[in-house]
Amino acid sequence: MILTIDTHDPRAIYQQVADGIKELIARGVLKEGVGLPPVRQLAADLGVNLNTIATAYRELQKEGLITVKHGSGAVIASSTSAERSQVELLRPLRAALTELVLAGLPSNEILDVVARELRTVTKGSK
Repeated sequence: MILTIDTHDPRAIYQQVADGIKELIARGVLKEGVGLPPVRQLAADLGVNLNTIATAYRELQKEGLITVKHGSGAVIASSTSAERSQVELLRPLRAALTELVLAGLPSNEILDVVARELRTVTKGSK
């Protein structure tokens, strides 16, 4: 599993880890039933505190993307975010679009950025 931590990223490290795993799931790199590295191992690999990874895993579990069984580890869940409402799923997209508009980007540039990012996220997915 390839995850990187960006020390210049304003997001918390646990959020970077959770977002990275979400992207790997979206791209089809991590499929249903695949086990995630143990918390201690991933923490050591990334050079972060194991509580940081545990928090990321809890976040992903809360969102229904992974299941965690103490002693057995974490696996990609059989159900996906599809169970969440469309309103809930679109909330972060709306916030990101608002930021782009406030930054002064014209609509056609925003659409290009969204299309490019969508291609990146879905690259290799089913």
